Amino acid sequence: MDLLLILTYAAFAYGAFRLFKIPVNGFTLLTAVLGGAALIGALLLGMNYNHPFTRQARFYFNTTPIVPGVSGVVTEVPVQSNTVLKTGDVLFRIDPQPFENAVKAKEAALADALQVTHQLRATADAAQKKLESALADRDGARDVFERSKKLLETGAIAQIQFERAKNNFNAAEATAQSAKSEADRALLEAEAVVKGVNTDVARLQAELDTAKFNLEQSVVRAPTDGTVQQNFLRPGMYAASMPLRPVMIFLHDEKPKFAAAFLQNSAQRIEEGSEAEFILSAVPGRFFKGKIVMGGAYIPQGQLQPSGNLVDPEQIKGEGRILVVIQPEEDLSKYLIVPGSTAEVAVYTHHMHHLAIMRKVLLRMKSWTNFIFGEGH
Repeated sequence: MDLLLILTYAAFAYGAFRLFKIPVNGFTLLTAVLGGAALIGALLLGMNYNHPFTRQARFYFNTTPIVPGVSGVVTEVPVQSNTVLKTGDVLFRIDPQPFENAVKAKEAALADALQVTHQLRATADAAQKKLESALADRDGARDVFERSKKLLETGAIAQIQFERAKNNFNAAEATAQSAKSEADRALLEAEAVVKGVNTDVARLQAELDTAKFNLEQSVVRAPTDGTVQQNFLRPGMYAASMPLRPVMIFLHDEKPKFAAAFLQNSAQRIEEGSEAEFILSAVPGRFFKGKIVMGGAYIPQGQLQPSGNLVDPEQIKGEGRILVVIQPEEDLSKYLIVPGSTAEVAVYTHHMHHLAIMRKVLLRMKSWTNFIFGEGH
């Protein structure tokens, strides 16, 4: 653009010298050169500030690292790379035998706990009946003891008979106390519940649900519609349930997000709703229109995360750029623009809007230069 402006200015200056018959000397030439430099410099500076441009733009896309919920040996991988999948389609299967065995073991333990629960209820009922019998025996022994006490005072019975009645009452009282303790213990065991369910049964039911969940996790399915990229997983490999060891990458079937990064010098001119144009190396000779839908929300270099170290500004690399999200206004589906493609973006603001024509011309010139490339030549 600067060369184009210089040539245009030189043509106008030459025409002015010829039309107005300006004498050519050192003073007039120096005036024309300095005036041209000031004019072109002012135009370029005004354009760069009021209509920002960046080469750092890209179509970003979301991926999900596929990590199995359980660890085990892979038995089947029916998915193929770059094949369109629907939500719930099987990606791969892990040997379910250990998890099936765990489910069976928990089912058996739960059945045993249910049987024990019935036994505890029966034991509690038996203990209650034994307590009732012991209480009846105690009450009978008390009556005999009280009558013997009155008869002893009148001399109707001998001391040894009174002692026998007293000993029988004490023995019956002890038996009743023991039966009551046994009945209370059996009742507590039978009525130990969590939300109406026996504690052992509740615990084993929870363990059974976990075992069934692990069994379901042995079949790994697609989280959404999309494709698997670069599938290297094969039967016989061991898949570990570790977040840092994904076994494949899933690309979601959604539109990529188009974002550009501008220098901080342009912060005052990045406004939401402003018109934008961009060119793609993947589509030489074309330009596309768009609008800014989110501008300058943050600079990544300024983020803070909890860690064991204090923030060291000297370790922050680069000043950082302002991230801007751009919504294309044209249908790009007719072009092969794969996620991750790069672009160059120009933003046109209402400030000194007449200078936008310079940026538009420059952007179109750069678009045509995308035809000029080579690799290995």
